[in-house]
Amino acid sequence: MWGIALTLFIAAKCLTIFSLKASRANPSRCRLVEYGFLWPGMDPRGFCDERTFPAPGIHEWISAGLKTLSGAALVWFGVRSIPAGHALAVGWLGMIGLVLLLHFGLFHLLSLLWRAYGINAKPIMQSPAKATSLAKFWGGKWNSAFSDLMEVYLFKPLVSQIGINGALFAVFIFSGAVHELVISLPAKGGYGLPTLYFVIQGLGLLLERSRLGRGIGLGHRWKGWCFVALVTVVPAFWLFHPPFIHNVILPMLHAFGAI
Repeated sequence: MWGIALTLFIAAKCLTIFSLKASRANPSRCRLVEYGFLWPGMDPRGFCDERTFPAPGIHEWISAGLKTLSGAALVWFGVRSIPAGHALAVGWLGMIGLVLLLHFGLFHLLSLLWRAYGINAKPIMQSPAKATSLAKFWGGKWNSAFSDLMEVYLFKPLVSQIGINGALFAVFIFSGAVHELVISLPAKGGYGLPTLYFVIQGLGLLLERSRLGRGIGLGHRWKGWCFVALVTVVPAFWLFHPPFIHNVILPMLHAFGAI
């Protein structure tokens, strides 16, 4: 899994760097190296902007530190509190801990470090739990690196050919294919379930954008928040299916010394 994910990540990084150079932008070589090797985001223009940006406040450092510690606690202590024989529960809790530790914690701390030096490195996760619409959730609150990449290299080129709704749905189908590579292929099972999950996300977003969805307020306030939770969380069992938990996450937790 890590090998496939790293290969895709390097390919995406190279694509963004080549595109930046082709646009005749002229970032410093040092900043470009920092973007390529020391930052997981996919917005080279923002990161390589030579202007000085405001430093983050202490409260954001505290928040990122707490998320990092919470993720580590779940991985190395929380999973051991689950009774034997509940492998799926162990795997899910450990996976949540890893996401909290890495994406919400360490990546946020890295963002803070760069911003402390005045570099525009926006956090990868931007309070996705506060999203009141699927458009906001998938449009940058959850994994802004992936959404930045998809917007520039897939969504915008397709809009003129198949329209906004078609382009949105194509992005979700592509996301499903990527997650099949990262999740189902290493797990050697569960094929099609990640794609089904992202088809549901696409249909949910189309419903949210429809006249019916706008009429009942699916993209606003508490109704929007509930709709986001329903669409993203309930079918997550298909995204992170049992073969992935058993064949990838549990062995990984064992290798990390968590179980």
